[in-house]
Amino acid sequence: MRFTTSLLILLIALSTVTKSCEKNRDEDIVHELDVSFELPASIDIYEGAEYAFKAKDGKLPEISDQFFLKKGVLHVFPIVDVSANSFTVKFNDVPQSDSYSVYIKRGERRKLIGTVYVNIVSKISGFEPDKDTNLYGVVSSNGEGVPNVVVSDGIDVTVTDGNGIYQLASSKKLGYVFLSVPSGYEAPSNGVLPAIHQQLRGDINTLERIDFTLNKLNRSQDNFTLLTFGDIHLADRTGDLAQFRDFAKDISTYINSTGDKPIYAVTLGDMTWELYWYSRNFGFTEYINTLNEQIKGLQIFQCMGNHDNDYKVFSDWEASSKYAYQIAPTYYSFNIGKVHFVVLDNIDCSDYDGTTSRRYKQHISNEQLNWLRKDLSYVDKSTPIIVVKHIHVFYPSSTTSFRIDHDEQNVKALFDVLDGYKTRFITGHTHTMHNVTPDDGITGKYNIYEHNAGAVCGSWWWSGHLTPGIHLGPDGSPGGFGVWNFEGSDVNYVYKATGHPESYQFRAYDLNSVSFSLADIPNCPLSVQSSFKKYIETFPENSNNEVLINIWNWSRNSSLKVVDERGKELGYTQVTTYDPLHISALTIPRFNNANITSEPYFTSSLSPHFFKVKVDDADADLTITFTDEYDNSWTEKMQRPKAYSVEEYRRK
Repeated sequence: MRFTTSLLILLIALSTVTKSCEKNRDEDIVHELDVSFELPASIDIYEGAEYAFKAKDGKLPEISDQFFLKKGVLHVFPIVDVSANSFTVKFNDVPQSDSYSVYIKRGERRKLIGTVYVNIVSKISGFEPDKDTNLYGVVSSNGEGVPNVVVSDGIDVTVTDGNGIYQLASSKKLGYVFLSVPSGYEAPSNGVLPAIHQQLRGDINTLERIDFTLNKLNRSQDNFTLLTFGDIHLADRTGDLAQFRDFAKDISTYINSTGDKPIYAVTLGDMTWELYWYSRNFGFTEYINTLNEQIKGLQIFQCMGNHDNDYKVFSDWEASSKYAYQIAPTYYSFNIGKVHFVVLDNIDCSDYDGTTSRRYKQHISNEQLNWLRKDLSYVDKSTPIIVVKHIHVFYPSSTTSFRIDHDEQNVKALFDVLDGYKTRFITGHTHTMHNVTPDDGITGKYNIYEHNAGAVCGSWWWSGHLTPGIHLGPDGSPGGFGVWNFEGSDVNYVYKATGHPESYQFRAYDLNSVSFSLADIPNCPLSVQSSFKKYIETFPENSNNEVLINIWNWSRNSSLKVVDERGKELGYTQVTTYDPLHISALTIPRFNNANITSEPYFTSSLSPHFFKVKVDDADADLTITFTDEYDNSWTEKMQRPKAYSVEEYRRK
């Protein structure tokens, strides 16, 4: 046994010496091969192209040397010319675009020079970039250049010429370039993501070529559907991944119901939750993998939310860099049919300090506003504009009025850029719903609408986690998605609740049966019970013969009609209150916890889209009809008395 052990030690030692000698020989070989040349961050090549590399200190390879690119396997290319200060390589059998290690080989010796990104491009006959150009490329479809495509680096904006070629004298500040998909085309899909942007690799002094491809459609886009997904918040917690599967199934069912009609989607921000990038290892990669696994046949444009910024940084650019690298530009535009879409980033993380304080501001940068002016210079004033951004513009200030919710001066600067267009904002962030129209009086001279469009996750997935089958936002709006049907320049919008038919547009409660008390939270510590009393005071035991109706997609231009069984039309009063079902499904379980020391987060919130109706007696049945601003109409026959229980509303 001792002999075996000694032999093993000797073999290990000899192996170590051998490896050390081999390592030393490799290092000696490197030093013996006295070749040095400049290696740019990227090179653009095509089949049969020649590329000249500049030597350093006259240390040129010999013409008999070999030039290698290595990515798993070696790709060998001949050196065809060596001059006084450079040498030329001919690239036949070009590998795919990727990053490669570069070697020079002479006999049995080879030297690692560095790494280069090889960008495979097609040859542009008779074209030379302008003197100031440092970024150019071709936008093509089926091998043909596509003219008049808007391309931008986020600062400057240009369009392709008749051959599909664009040129920019780019500051390369943002580190990527993107195109605005033109009407009649689609960008190739990378799973659910449209391939609309690419990263830059060279500095401002490097001439780079970045090409894009588009797929020309053989059908009209004038009539299409856009789905909007607010606040998904996937983080692998509170049963969110299982609940998301229900949402994904609903999306798949909806896609299958549209037939051949073009259908797309856009998120409204907060697709992830930056705290759990680190504590649960659930970031953008996991988010995209989840979408790609569960949603097929749908291209989903993305909008950045505050929780999609990295908090472990010290600047706005750093905070958004992971998103911009893995997901999409932080702001960009695209066209579908006769509609121009603009995606903005209104989260300013300039004050981030590397901690969870996350001191962001709700603000749109001047840089972004300047980009938008340039982008819109290519868009006719008759074109409807849809602006998608995460944080809302307006917020209810009372039951029937609204206010600009942040940085009024900055918001009006944005309105000035949009002046002359009919603009609809689609926003998220609140996890609740509201609609603002020009008739609300807050938009002034501007033809501005806002649709704060609910959340896929409802109350951060909590209500469905605590009470399976009840999936609600804090205002009682169901978790779900917006459905926007465009016909030319006209639009029709409804909200679709996950797991419910599209006819599920409001919820009516017989308040004779709804009440809350401290008996609902027997485990709640005495010190916290006072925080629950607002719900008790809002819904005490009573027999006032009132009905409460929650119409989550209400707007000033909607209408409500309530008729009793005798044919009498009843008046209603719009009120700001809580949703009883949300109290039962989420707030009560959160309060009924012996371990809490203060009022829990993510409980029920006040909202103005409620309506009270006084009925003559407790047995009178009602016919309730809600008609939205697009003349869509839904009716419920409410039989009274109507008992109240969570089970009655549970999604089966």
